[in-house]
Amino acid sequence: MSDCSNDTTTLDASKPATEEVKSNSEESVMAQESPKNSAAEIPVTSNGELDESHEHGFNRDLKRSLPAGLGLSETQITSHGFDSTKEGVIEAGAFQGDQRTQTKSGPVILADEIKNPAMEKLELVRKWSLNTYKCTRQIISEKLGRGSRTVDLELEAQIDILRDNKKKYENILRLAQTLSTQLFQMVHTQRQLGDAFADLSLKSLELHEEFGYNADTQKLLAKNGETLLGAINFFIASVNTLVNKTIEDTLMTVKQYESARIEYDAYRTDLEELNLGPRDANTLPKIEQSQQLFQAHKEKYDKMRSDVSIKLKFLEENKVKVLHNQLVLFHNAIAAYFAGNQKQLEQTLKQFHIKLKTPGVDAPSWLEEQ
Repeated sequence: MSDCSNDTTTLDASKPATEEVKSNSEESVMAQESPKNSAAEIPVTSNGELDESHEHGFNRDLKRSLPAGLGLSETQITSHGFDSTKEGVIEAGAFQGDQRTQTKSGPVILADEIKNPAMEKLELVRKWSLNTYKCTRQIISEKLGRGSRTVDLELEAQIDILRDNKKKYENILRLAQTLSTQLFQMVHTQRQLGDAFADLSLKSLELHEEFGYNADTQKLLAKNGETLLGAINFFIASVNTLVNKTIEDTLMTVKQYESARIEYDAYRTDLEELNLGPRDANTLPKIEQSQQLFQAHKEKYDKMRSDVSIKLKFLEENKVKVLHNQLVLFHNAIAAYFAGNQKQLEQTLKQFHIKLKTPGVDAPSWLEEQ
C-alpha cells in the first residue's frame, strides 16, 4: 500500500511538470502556424490564460484592421485552462469608438424627389388604359343609343359645313389640276405645230405665206396658253394651301375638340352613376375623386370649344379673302385667253404679281445670282 501511495504521489507531483511541457509545446506550434499578423497573435501564459498586458494592444490592432464606422462590437476573448472542460468564451460589448464615424442601423427612407422611372411609366400606362376604357365605353354607348352626349348645335353645324366645303374644294382642286395638265399638253402640241409650219414655210416657196400665217398663229396661241397656264397653276397653289393646310389645321383642332368632348361625357357619366349610388365611407372618396376628374375634363372641353370657335371665325374670313382674289384671277384669265386679248391676259397676271417662267430657260445658278 505504501508503494502505491508513493507512486500516486510521484504521478501527482510530475503532472504539473508534464502539463507545463505540453503547454509550452502547444504554444510553439501555435506560434509557427499563426499568420504574421499582429492582430492574430494572442499571447498565452504557461497555464493557458490570456496575457492581460497584451489585451489592449490586440484590441487596438483589431480596430485598426477593420473598416471604421461599421458599428462592430468590441470583442474580448477569455481563455481558460486546458484542464478545464469549459470552452473559450467570446464576450461582446458595445463599441465605444468615435461617434462621428458610427452609423446607426435602421430603415432607409427615400426622399420624395427620388422616384422610380419604371413606376412612373407604369402609372402613366394605367391612367391611359383607364381613360381609353372610359372613352371606348362612352363611344359604344352613344352608337347603341344608350348614352347621352353633349351637343353644341351652333358649333356642330359650322363644323359640318366646313367638312362639306372641304370636299367641294377638293373636287375643284382636282378638276383644276386636270385642266392644267390638259392645257399643258395642248400648249406643247401647239408649239410643236408652230415649229412644223415654220419649217415648211421655208421649204415650200409656193406656200410660204400660208405656212407662215399658221406658224405665227400657233406660236401666239402657245404663248397665250403658257400665260393662262401660269394663272391656273397660281390658282391651284392658292386653293391647295387653303384646303390642305388652313382648313386641315382647323379640322385637327376639331378632332381634339371631339376627343375632349368624349372624355368629358365619359367622366360626367361616371360621376352621375356614383351620385346615384349609396354614400358611405367607401364611396365618398371615389365621388370626390370623380368630381375632380370631371371638373378637369370640363375645363379642357370648354377650352377646346373656345379654340374651335375662334379658328372657325378666322378661317371663314381668310377663306373669303383668298377665294375672292383667286376666282377673279381665274375668270379674267380664262375670258382674256378665249377672247384672244393678249394684253388683257398679261395685265391680269401683272395685277396678281404672277411671274411666268420662260420655256426652255433654266433657273440661274447661284453664281449668276450673286
